[in-house]
Amino acid sequence: MTAAAASLQSLPFGSVVTWDVEPGAYCSAHERETRAHFARRLAALKGYAYAGDCGGRAGPSLRADAPRTYGGHVYFVPSGTVTDPVRARAMGIAGADDLFGGVVEFAFVATKAITHPLPDADAARPAGWSTHFGHAVAGAVLAGFSAFSPDEARRAGRRLLEAGAVRVKPVRATGGRGQTVAHDTAELDRQLDGLDAGELAAHGVVLEENLRDPDTFSVGQVVVDELTVSYHGRQRMTHDNAGFAVYGGSDLMLARGGFDDLLAARDLSAPLRTAIDQARRYHQAVREGFPGFFASRVNYDVAQGRNAAGHWRSGVLEQSWRVGGATGAEIAALEVFRRAPERRAVRASTFEVYGAAMVPPQAIVAYRGEDAELGPLAKYALIQNHDSDTT
Repeated sequence: MTAAAASLQSLPFGSVVTWDVEPGAYCSAHERETRAHFARRLAALKGYAYAGDCGGRAGPSLRADAPRTYGGHVYFVPSGTVTDPVRARAMGIAGADDLFGGVVEFAFVATKAITHPLPDADAARPAGWSTHFGHAVAGAVLAGFSAFSPDEARRAGRRLLEAGAVRVKPVRATGGRGQTVAHDTAELDRQLDGLDAGELAAHGVVLEENLRDPDTFSVGQVVVDELTVSYHGRQRMTHDNAGFAVYGGSDLMLARGGFDDLLAARDLSAPLRTAIDQARRYHQAVREGFPGFFASRVNYDVAQGRNAAGHWRSGVLEQSWRVGGATGAEIAALEVFRRAPERRAVRASTFEVYGAAMVPPQAIVAYRGEDAELGPLAKYALIQNHDSDTT
């Protein structure tokens, strides 16, 4: 083999790039830097080169230019779920092997709006709405409705108030931000009046039975090349620099294989088994109800607790098909399984710590700095390196 041939053979045969799927939309420094950190590690896992942000090159001509511009196959780490399948195909995203995240046919499918049915048969709805999906996930979600007009939201909220307090959830907010709880019609009306009319009409609002002091499970799956990792765990809440209760991280058990492999474990508690099964049912309903959907990274939040009547309830709250709060642990597990083929499971935790954070020396730090919007913030993952971990 000539020196030139050996040099060519040693070059990466693909590139990993980050991509802001909504050009011009605000993206915080911590989100951008965290995504770049994950993209570098995914590039190392795949044996690809990390090529930074694709920026303006993420247009219709990218597929034809990709081998020349980036060097081989292009793997995307998008800022959110891709909601334009035509654009995705033009960029060379044809399946789950082409991105860390997911693709849907309609924007509303990427939000928590799909979790609940509409309040009335003739209610306002976006193009592509599936009435079948609500039936398919019945029993896997909490009682609730999605609405796309103020009057329908009020009617839905009043119906739910007959059984107790109602949680009002803007569908595009993340980490629990923007959610309120209405205990009576006056509170409900004030909270709905505070919503932006254009946002409500375009994206909707979720009204859902409120649980007292719920536990929230994360159930998810990532697929990168030949590795499939599924996991379950619990979320932790913390307080941000303004004192608001927000997502603070997750403690996860990650195992090789799919959701069925998680359910095959003998030591699952009954509530945890319910959470995994509900997430699996929700995921399957999405695959069947929205044929244009595909994803390499999925995460489902499942809440469990008692409602106003004291009845224990469990249900999927929302889905995520993009880089998320658990991704630091997801990639850490992929790295462990790639290094150690004999390992079947890994315990890992993610942390989002506000203020003057003390970061452990063994932490895998995704971001640490002063975010212009949120203030001091550190985001990191820790692995428990116990070879005895099992599913």
